[in-house]
Amino acid sequence: MSNAIFRIPKALNEPVKGYAPGSPERKALKQAIADLKAISVDIPMFIGGKEVRTGKTVAIHPPHEIAHTLGHYHQGGAEHVKMAIDAALTAKQAWENTPWEDRAAIFLKAAELLAGPYRYKMNAATMLGQSKNPFQAEIDSACELIDFWRFNAEFMQQVYSDQPESAPGIWNRMEHRALEGFVFALSPFNFTSIGGNLPTAPAMMGNTVVWKTSNTQIYSAWVIMEILREAGLPDGVINLVHVSGSEAGKVIFSHPDFAGIHFTGSTEVFRTIWKTIGDNIHVYKTYPRIVGETGGKDFVIAHPSAHPKQVATALSRGAFEFQGQKCSAASRAYIPSNMWEEVKRYLVTDLAEMKMGGIEDFSNFINAVIDEKAFDSISGYIAKAKADGQEIIAGGTYDKSKGYFIAPTVILAKDPSYRTMCEEIFGPVLTIHVYDAEKWSETLQVVNNTSPYALTGAIFSQDRYAVVEATVALRHAAGNFYINDKPTGAVVGQQPFGGARASGTNDKAGSILNLLRWVSPRTIKENFVPPVDFRYSFLNEE
Repeated sequence: MSNAIFRIPKALNEPVKGYAPGSPERKALKQAIADLKAISVDIPMFIGGKEVRTGKTVAIHPPHEIAHTLGHYHQGGAEHVKMAIDAALTAKQAWENTPWEDRAAIFLKAAELLAGPYRYKMNAATMLGQSKNPFQAEIDSACELIDFWRFNAEFMQQVYSDQPESAPGIWNRMEHRALEGFVFALSPFNFTSIGGNLPTAPAMMGNTVVWKTSNTQIYSAWVIMEILREAGLPDGVINLVHVSGSEAGKVIFSHPDFAGIHFTGSTEVFRTIWKTIGDNIHVYKTYPRIVGETGGKDFVIAHPSAHPKQVATALSRGAFEFQGQKCSAASRAYIPSNMWEEVKRYLVTDLAEMKMGGIEDFSNFINAVIDEKAFDSISGYIAKAKADGQEIIAGGTYDKSKGYFIAPTVILAKDPSYRTMCEEIFGPVLTIHVYDAEKWSETLQVVNNTSPYALTGAIFSQDRYAVVEATVALRHAAGNFYINDKPTGAVVGQQPFGGARASGTNDKAGSILNLLRWVSPRTIKENFVPPVDFRYSFLNEE
């Protein structure tokens, strides 16, 4: 047993590669894409350190090229969820008793593997499976996941280092135990980094995990498991199952050892999960931790003093990067009447220059939405807006003959309560309301009260008094609040991410606050010289 007090290497954000023409990273990424397209992968589940194949396979197609098959994954059922829980509970004692520095070393090694030999494979898998352009893949599946692993290791050290004060003759200590039971990680399609962070953040703190990712992120999830296995993650610590959400839920939420859920997904699903946990609360050995980041209807509001070009750029990037499939994407905007025509001109020009197509052509800014269900839902909003007489000032077209392509669409709504100003669409659709430039304060209240969500939001202003007013008026409207910047692109260690209201529990992924949710503190008091007489001094005679 070592007697040293260790320090984690200082966490630094992973530099983002540019993939400019002629660069070595561009060549390497293109080769990785070609290599993955040339093979057909067979993706099993991974339970208790073993690859589990059922023979019931489902094909994986790139959303932008649905005629191509990347491979197949093996679909499981309730029995595999039970196997995963058993594997997690079997592994738990050895894992939670592993010294924290050894747990940290595994994830620090995983970060280095991803930064180096796995970088282009991971980015290529994300581009092909989730239809991301090279920049969107780089900032997500490479840089952000590397950052999660490095910064979480540093945060873990901070958690363990924070100790209580001690009085004379007494030594007070605090240990942060892993939760009693297993953790369920349920991750979405849109960010590979979230898929990597949701199971590994609890695991780093000594928990064992059952992980179910979205079916449309299984391709890149398997690369994550490759990396973790090579980094030395012990068997049973993270168990990946490919099952339906309802099958997983029936088994997991009725199990007495269920200790917590780490979730990113829709508000509706999260509310159902919360209700189910509440209904089953008598079953559990302990009160489960419920951590969730859900939907958003994220806003941009410009003050009359704002620079129109800055506002337009924030909208074109914030609304349409990764086809608007970010819970932080700008989805509603409020532009003052004094600058609307100028903002409109810049925005329409930007969108006209955005190319749309497959991911192998690096000049494409826009790729496909994730699947047919998403395509039908998003295009349905556009069709309804047209039928309702809303003005479409850009885009409005869509085609799923070769891939799920929807042109970046901008709707102009006279009514700030029109449905596309209120409802989460999760696609390349931005709705703009032009407000009277004399009604800034009133419009702030409209922004605050229009949506049930409170994830991200941005204000643009050169007037500092207006910035202060908006910051106060919109205090509860966004958990990540941006001044003169787009409402997307939170960086681990810089802008901890999460929102409240219908957007989640605001436990701030990418910060020490999230890791604290995956431990259960125990206070230890040691008295060096215990008393030997029950009498206190007040009992003595005068």
